[in-house]
Amino acid sequence: MSDIAPPNGPKIIAVANQKGGVGKTTTTINLAAALAEEGSQVLVVDLDPQGNASTGLGIEVEDRRYTTYDLLLGDTELSSIILPTETPGLSIIPATVDLSSADIELISNEKRSFLLHDALRQPAIGPFGLDYILIDCPPSLNLLTVNAMIAAHSVLVPLQSEFFALEGLSQLMLTIREVRYSGNQDLRIEGIVLTMYDSRNNLSLQVEQDARDNLGDLVFATRIPRNVRVSEAPSFAMPVLRYDTMSKGAQAYRALAQEVLSKNAAAVG
Repeated sequence: MSDIAPPNGPKIIAVANQKGGVGKTTTTINLAAALAEEGSQVLVVDLDPQGNASTGLGIEVEDRRYTTYDLLLGDTELSSIILPTETPGLSIIPATVDLSSADIELISNEKRSFLLHDALRQPAIGPFGLDYILIDCPPSLNLLTVNAMIAAHSVLVPLQSEFFALEGLSQLMLTIREVRYSGNQDLRIEGIVLTMYDSRNNLSLQVEQDARDNLGDLVFATRIPRNVRVSEAPSFAMPVLRYDTMSKGAQAYRALAQEVLSKNAAAVG
């Protein structure tokens, strides 16, 4: 399902879905926290100009002196851009609305699609000892998302358990295929995770059945339930694993992290 990360570098996973409101940022934050809880060193790259991942991990706007904008277009040292969070083992490169102009500025750059790829593979990243880099992509298939897919080893897709979910997924799959052809032939699907799942709801059950019938083993066994604690946690600027560690949402993200770890261990092995 997933390719093998370089032996001396972190596994880079883009969390992407061009549809907004599917749990993309929530999944990035909480999967990262769950991986860190298991002892991995994890970096979140906030590539969404809304900066929700940064806010959700407790980084105030006034503390975002350097951001992913500087990572892509500046000449700033990584040690100034990467910020620690309150979760041990979890750091972040934050984002602000400045990133929204990056799309326009990238167009004139001949290496525009490979800027994030090169930034995350510079020698200066080595001393951070990272095991995983999770990229929170914007909710669109723009140049920033293409940068993420070219930089990544794999794409993890949150899929909301709602009508038309699979139709939106088909466009994302086409984009992944195009990126494989144009810039990253080794890009793989890390997996598709069902979010906002309600087992009492016939629609959730139907979406799951359709997803598993069409995509088979690409769909993670773990389903992320509709859970009020997951929804509340960002307003307290922390992952649900810290906000309510025993909640169903926290347990689900721990299970998802175990699946990711197991699959990548099998790939390396």
